[in-house]
Amino acid sequence: MTALLQVRDLAIVRGDRLLFGGVGFALAAGGLLGVEGPNGSGKTSLLRAVAGLIESDDGDVRWRGEPVRRQRQAYHAELAWMGHRPGFKGDLTPVENLRFEAGLRAASGATTDAVFERLGLEPLRHLPFRLLSAGQQRRLALARLALSGAALWLLDEPFTNLDAGGREQVQELVGEHLAGGGLAIAASHQALVIDAPTQRIGLP
Repeated sequence: MTALLQVRDLAIVRGDRLLFGGVGFALAAGGLLGVEGPNGSGKTSLLRAVAGLIESDDGDVRWRGEPVRRQRQAYHAELAWMGHRPGFKGDLTPVENLRFEAGLRAASGATTDAVFERLGLEPLRHLPFRLLSAGQQRRLALARLALSGAALWLLDEPFTNLDAGGREQVQELVGEHLAGGGLAIAASHQALVIDAPTQRIGLP
């Protein structure tokens, strides 16, 4: 199967320290990559480099056969990020935040009402985002993924601040995304266990 995402010999240096080097993998439609390693090993930096948010010190990231640096706008339109910080505006409601983001990318076809109902966000839809708990904020970040229509999901510790039900929903949503032909990279202390072609890399 043809790889949509190719990463070759990626290296990141911080100061005089090599975070990691020689990292490479290829992901085809439906594929999941798990990134493992202790705190400070560079998991978030690897995701940010794959996303094109920081420059690597060596190596190459290609999307659909072309270097990301030559097609940043088109590439970013096809990826969705779930990081440590939710990235929503505190004074806007969940609905307003997602409407704002919907204007920046193609939608998945799922409805906001259905996704909010599934993730238990329906009672919170008109509250300012800043009033939501940490777990509720993470569920809204999950809703953003489900509504994004992005082919590539990048997940940085996706289970953070979620209860058992929320962690199960992460696995369900990622599994459905992969079954529909999407790709995902997850950096997590707790591995995603999904019935999909899965690779794992460890950072020292």
